[in-house]
Amino acid sequence: MPGDDPPRQPLITRLPAEQLPLVNRLYRQYQRGMKARGDQHVWVARNPQITASLCLQPIEQCWWLTGLLVAPGERGKRLASQLLQTVRAHYQNDIWLFCNPALAPLYSLNGFQPSDMAPAPLRDRLARYQRSKSLIAMVNPGR
Repeated sequence: MPGDDPPRQPLITRLPAEQLPLVNRLYRQYQRGMKARGDQHVWVARNPQITASLCLQPIEQCWWLTGLLVAPGERGKRLASQLLQTVRAHYQNDIWLFCNPALAPLYSLNGFQPSDMAPAPLRDRLARYQRSKSLIAMVNPGR
């Protein structure tokens, strides 16, 4: 019957650099201050529009995950988990992130664990950020 089709699974892909304006539009719409840059690996979920995104930046021998955003109308559909799991499957090195402690359960369910052993550049950055925000460092260990 029309209208009874199951919901489409989002397509999760790495965004080509020339399409960064598309994801930056999403960031501007929902989260001031976030911006994807050309030196980052940007991953998105589309259905068919971009509905979620995250950025990975190389730092020493690991990756720093920033800018995880799911459009408000798409939350609760496991898009963040699908993005995190897809990214983990494509990268062998450790993936680090900083998050509000309230978000730690989401990240823990996706293989991240709290750690104070971040590479020096990330430790320094975290210390600066913690002057104005409550943040913890988490890592998803590489293979």
